[in-house]
Amino acid sequence: MGVVNSKLGQRALGRRYLRAPVPVRFPESDSVPETGVHLRLRTALWSMLRIALGHRAMVGSDQFLYWDPTDPRQCLAPDVLVWLGGPDQPFSSWKVWERGAPHLAVEIVSESDARDRPWERKLQAYRRSGVIELVRFDAEDAESPLRLWDRLEGDLVEREVSKSELEYSDVLGMFWLVAPTPDLGSMLRLSRDSAGLERLLTDDEARLAADEARRAADVRIRELETELARHRNESS
Repeated sequence: MGVVNSKLGQRALGRRYLRAPVPVRFPESDSVPETGVHLRLRTALWSMLRIALGHRAMVGSDQFLYWDPTDPRQCLAPDVLVWLGGPDQPFSSWKVWERGAPHLAVEIVSESDARDRPWERKLQAYRRSGVIELVRFDAEDAESPLRLWDRLEGDLVEREVSKSELEYSDVLGMFWLVAPTPDLGSMLRLSRDSAGLERLLTDDEARLAADEARRAADVRIRELETELARHRNESS
């Protein structure tokens, strides 16, 4: 889409127009207070998806999503956004008319949500945005912490969520689950299997797992060296 816009711009250089264009400005940032817990929940999910999907998807977090090229007020800022179709790369904001609609958007409920934009208004905005799968996670809702919407026949329709099974993501080909953490309460996670055993790792978890693997490898190397030295002594 960006290549097409570039070619159109080059062609326009040699043309005469009846009036100058009126640029439409689309802000790329806004100052919105965020709690430490919300930040950690958001970045944890973002890092899981970036590690798992970065080779085939663009993964964003808290960037503006625009779907109306004439009105910058028509926007959202998903806590996590995923677009499948190319390797991950930085982007300042997401414009549907340039890249297409995101395949997945995740909203992690924060204290400011009810004040800034009621959920029903936000849901209507997501319907207009073209997002295929919408996930809402509310750690404070003991009865329904996880809610999902799928795009069916052009509409975003809420799915009936099972309380005993993990919820399959049609977009990601993985399973959503809500899991407890030692310091953040509940966290929204993803697993490659329906039993929730093959969970995606955050950056911190991936580093810890790599460190443990290196330590285990070092221990095994020392054991092999000791065993080899013993065999040499016995043979001599």
